[in-house]
Amino acid sequence: MSSKKSAPAKKARPARAAKTAAQGKPAAKAKPTPQAAPKATTGKAAQAKAAQAEAAAQAAADAVPAGPRPTRLTAAAVLAAVEAAVLVAMGVYVLVMGVTGDPDSPRQAEMLGVTVLALAALPLVAARGLWLRRRWSRGPAMITQLMALPVAWTLVSNGGGLIAVGVATAVAALAVLALLINPTATEALGIGPRDA
Repeated sequence: MSSKKSAPAKKARPARAAKTAAQGKPAAKAKPTPQAAPKATTGKAAQAKAAQAEAAAQAAADAVPAGPRPTRLTAAAVLAAVEAAVLVAMGVYVLVMGVTGDPDSPRQAEMLGVTVLALAALPLVAARGLWLRRRWSRGPAMITQLMALPVAWTLVSNGGGLIAVGVATAVAALAVLALLINPTATEALGIGPRDA
């Protein structure tokens, strides 16, 4: 019975307070409700949030786009891998000939072999990135092809048996460039029209 009376009494309290305020009488002091104090963000907390946001953005950028890998992207990855394999073979050959052969300058031959092996890393990494559809891989792959074009010109200019090697290098470089600027390949890598 008392519970029935207490419910209307609770509803009447705010109404009485409003009447007394309208009549100019001071209302009974209401209990202050505890409010959560705004949290002050410290420098460390802001840095942590910024780092988390950056990590999330990086994860979104590295996310593999959905769908199957287009044939053009597969072809570009395979051609870049073949270029890397040729550079590795050439670097190993020059290095071995510098050590076991009779070059004019063994030290220069060894340095050339090591340099060619180091240069083989760029198309190899680019080929792997293209195969895995990583967005970042397009840049190194295109840089590799742009570097291959002057090398191809030098090989053709030297004449003899190097003409065929120079032509093959130029054709491979131009083919990979054409494949990588194709909209199908850029979309497969998650690169939009503004990013390209």
